[in-house]
Amino acid sequence: MSGKKPEPIEVTVTFLEMTAPPARYAPLPVGRQIVLLRVKDIPLHFYRYLIDRVGRKWHWVNALRLGDEELIEGLHAPGRDVRVLYLDGAPAGFFDLKPHLPDHTELAYFGMMDHAMGQGIGRWFLGAAVEAAWSSNPRFVTVQTCTLDHPAALPLYQKIGFSPVGQKQETVYPMEFSERAARVMR
Repeated sequence: MSGKKPEPIEVTVTFLEMTAPPARYAPLPVGRQIVLLRVKDIPLHFYRYLIDRVGRKWHWVNALRLGDEELIEGLHAPGRDVRVLYLDGAPAGFFDLKPHLPDHTELAYFGMMDHAMGQGIGRWFLGAAVEAAWSSNPRFVTVQTCTLDHPAALPLYQKIGFSPVGQKQETVYPMEFSERAARVMR
C-alpha cells in the first residue's frame, strides 16, 4: 500500500421513500442454493466483516468507525433486523433494517459481495429486504444511496417502488487500508 492518505470524496446522497409495499415481489431465482437467514444478536466481528466485504469499494465507513459499545447498542436495539444472504453455502450479502418506531423502517444497509453480483439475484434480494421492512407495518420505508454506490442501486430502488424525496451533498472520508484492517480485525 502507498501510505498516502486517501482524499475526501464529495458525493450526492439521494433519500428515497416507499409509502406502500410493492404489489408483487421478484421470485426466488431457481437452480442456485440461496438462503437468507436472520441473525440474532449478530457478533460485532461478523457485522464488521459484512460491512467490509460488501461495502469496501463503495466506501462504507460509518459503521466501521463506531466503537464496540456504540455499535453493539445499535445492533442489539429492539426491532433491529440483520439478515445474511448465502449463495451456494458462502456469505454473499446482507441487509440491515433499523426501525424508527412507530412511523417508519429504514433500510440502513443493503448489498451483495462481488461474487454474487451478476447472478440474477439482486432484484429478488432487494424485494426480500423490502418485504421484511414492511413486516412491522410502518407508515413508510426509507433508504438512501449515494453517487459512490453501485450504478444500478438508484434505478433498482426506483424500479421496486422507492421514490426520491431529497438530496444533499456530503463528504466521505475513506479509510486507509491499515485503519480498515484494524477495525475489521477487532
